[in-house]
Amino acid sequence: MNHDRYDDSYLADILRDVKTIALLGASPNAARPSHGVMRFLLSSGYRVFPVNPGQAGKELLGQLVYARLSDIPETVDMVDVFRASEYLQEVVDEAIALPVRPKVIWAQLSVRDDAAAAKAEASGIKVVMNRCPAIEYPRLVG
Repeated sequence: MNHDRYDDSYLADILRDVKTIALLGASPNAARPSHGVMRFLLSSGYRVFPVNPGQAGKELLGQLVYARLSDIPETVDMVDVFRASEYLQEVVDEAIALPVRPKVIWAQLSVRDDAAAAKAEASGIKVVMNRCPAIEYPRLVG
């Protein structure tokens, strides 16, 4: 897939279909984008599982924080990635290794790795890169 541009229908279908989201790089700092996006996703009706090894076991916006994707006790539909581009391959590998793979890996603004995206897509996972669901949701769904 060409990740330079996405059809609005592709993004809208993802945002309508997804119910559970693992948010990698979740921060307790209210000034961080991941915190605001998590708050937005929760207020939009998604179930959000924050993932941050340094915060594991604590609560963030009322949700228990997990150290890694594999620690989340249920399947997630989407992994929202607030990590630098160089870590996207590692995220894809972890997602592929899960017993039930997520339907989508969504890499936040400025996060892009075409090789990682191709690997995810080859294993049946949709990919969005360099976009933010908190921007796309109001534009396309809400």
